[in-house]
Amino acid sequence: MENEVRGSLSEMLVADTAIKMNDDAFREKLQIVIDRVSEIHAVDANLYDLDGNLLVSSLPLPYTKGIISKKMDPVAFYHLNRKNEVQFFKEEQIGKLNFVSNYVPVIDAAGREYAYLNIPYFTSQSKLQEEIANFLVTIINLNAFIFLIAGIIALFITNRITRSFSFISEKMKAVNLGKMNEAIDWKRNDEIGDLVKEYNKMVSKLDDSALALAKSEREGAWREMARQVAHEIKNPLTPMKLSLQYLQKSIASKSPNVEELTANVAKTLVEQIEHLNHIAGEFSQFANIGNPKNEIFELNEVIKQVTLLHAVDDRTQIDLHVDDKPVMIHADRTHINRLFTNLILNAMQAIPAERNVQISIDEIITGNTVLIKVKDNGNGINEALQSKIFTPNFTTKTSGTGLGLAMSKGIVEQAKGKIWFETAAGVGTTFFVELPVVVN
Repeated sequence: MENEVRGSLSEMLVADTAIKMNDDAFREKLQIVIDRVSEIHAVDANLYDLDGNLLVSSLPLPYTKGIISKKMDPVAFYHLNRKNEVQFFKEEQIGKLNFVSNYVPVIDAAGREYAYLNIPYFTSQSKLQEEIANFLVTIINLNAFIFLIAGIIALFITNRITRSFSFISEKMKAVNLGKMNEAIDWKRNDEIGDLVKEYNKMVSKLDDSALALAKSEREGAWREMARQVAHEIKNPLTPMKLSLQYLQKSIASKSPNVEELTANVAKTLVEQIEHLNHIAGEFSQFANIGNPKNEIFELNEVIKQVTLLHAVDDRTQIDLHVDDKPVMIHADRTHINRLFTNLILNAMQAIPAERNVQISIDEIITGNTVLIKVKDNGNGINEALQSKIFTPNFTTKTSGTGLGLAMSKGIVEQAKGKIWFETAAGVGTTFFVELPVVVN
């Protein structure tokens, strides 16, 4: 606005600016300029000479009526005329109306001041604050909108990246050594693509390693089984060989007690053959655990039958506490019979010879499971051996294949149950078998 006033005045000025300022015709033209500028910019404007006297005003009534002095505000005059400031704002008051006035010098092309322009902003303080508040609200809304748009864009980008990683994560979770793992087909050539390539390489190496490991485990298992079978068969073959050699020697020397010796050798051979048959049966049963013939049957009936078979010795006392109601389970009946036979035999063999055998079998039904506890009064299991109890071919006895408890663990797992034990030195050991119950 100042530039527009200055341009309009420059066209009207001649050599003597002071004379023109006092000329009535000049003032009329100046009034026209101020009115036109005021109308264009929708503000009031006052023009003062260099002595602070009012020349023209777009709103002359307050000045002609004496409501407002025709003299320029002294503080503003001091800042513009004495301190040569290029702009000055001042809060002024007319009655109860507070407003802000802006004072600027009007300068010609040569840089000379020839007037002072005053623009009073007749806006109340409350309206000004309201406008400021509205402006701040607008700024806040604009920032909120920008943040919202940025959030939506960030969410879109994040979801796109997250979906990619979720897809890769699901593939990684599905990696299994027991099956062939699929490679990820990724079309885009980006950072995630590099990750997918490394994953595909890992899967390929993992499959090769799994095949090699499976082959090694199979070969190792066969070697271990062959070693165990050879060891178990060798034990009865040795006395059979020695007995036959002794019999041959006695026959060759025409010993008088050949008939008695022959009967003893035959008895020894029969015993060792029975032992070989028992060994073959143990390995056969262990091999057949993985092929159960499941059926629904009453568990307590099987436990009672097994208990009766082993409670015939006067030295053995088996206390059985089972539920009176039928407990139906879904498993291989023969395997379950073998399971409790193994546990009872293991309990009996864990008790020293000088001590009477006391075994208690308790049953607890909770929800959809049945828990059977087999407790003995043996010496307990040494802490160093506890981690090996369910390992195939491991035994603490001088005879046996070491397959009993390993077989028991396999039977329980095939029936979707759990088996564990608790032991205390000098007190005894309790084996726990938890099996799912068939609910009618």
